[in-house]
Amino acid sequence: MPSMRYVILQQNTDLRFVEMPEEYAYQLSALNLRLNKEIAKLTAANVPSLPLAIAECDRLDLLQPSLQITSGMDYINELEAVFAAIREENYPLVSLLTEIRALQAQLEQWYEEEGVI
Repeated sequence: MPSMRYVILQQNTDLRFVEMPEEYAYQLSALNLRLNKEIAKLTAANVPSLPLAIAECDRLDLLQPSLQITSGMDYINELEAVFAAIREENYPLVSLLTEIRALQAQLEQWYEEEGVI
């Protein structure tokens, strides 16, 4: 069984728990922090608001049935779709999309190699 880590994201009072392969959790956290830093530079009208990575952990036991764990692949696919929908063709959007898609490709390869998808 592959080793997983959890990235905890917060948006206002809502928390989101993303399960990532251990070796890619830090990349998601770093990408999230960069996206939050750069998003203010976008000039398009449909710029999304993003949660902020607030923690990582090796083990996660959710005690409330209303909380769910999102797979890293599902989360990065959602993120890519949100940023691809922004109608702006300038830096930093092109750069941010490139970073999102690079992590997306790495995760796809990891899941394929592990036989998870």
